Amino acid sequence: MKPGDHREFFRLAAPEGRSRESTIRLDGEGRFFHDGEPVEHPKLRDAMHTWIGRHPDDGRYILTNGYDWCYFAVDDVPYFVRSLRDENGDATLVLSDGTEEVLDPPSVTANARGELYTTVKAFQAGAENRPFAAKFSRFAQGQLGPFLESTSEPGAELDRETVSLVTKRGRTKLAI
Repeated sequence: MKPGDHREFFRLAAPEGRSRESTIRLDGEGRFFHDGEPVEHPKLRDAMHTWIGRHPDDGRYILTNGYDWCYFAVDDVPYFVRSLRDENGDATLVLSDGTEEVLDPPSVTANARGELYTTVKAFQAGAENRPFAAKFSRFAQGQLGPFLESTSEPGAELDRETVSLVTKRGRTKLAI
């Protein structure tokens, strides 16, 4: 058992002369930066994606390896969908922390630029582990093709085409 497995761990003061605040930032494409410089070491980058969490008291994003923790800035979302695959009609997402979970179609939304987002980690226990937002990488967004259906809806003047995301778990219209 690690110290981070106990809620009280996150209430301890930072070591003498230190702060829990950091200059670590996760940009909108899933890249970590420290003091404005990209984190380039591949294993450290990968590890940082697995350390993402929320502070149990204030809900701010933290990085924790179970032995230490710090706050960090998130430009867009804390998780990214790196890829996906079809498993018998369900879309299984591969997330930036290396975990996998099945896509919940009603949770998918699009922003004004057509970038897709979804909700992940919804079934973890504990208030500090409430759902997180995840952004589809361009690659993962392209892999949604087999799950998309295009239909025409009669409009007032012109027929309007809509796109629906369809898996075994459900169907949702995408506003893209």
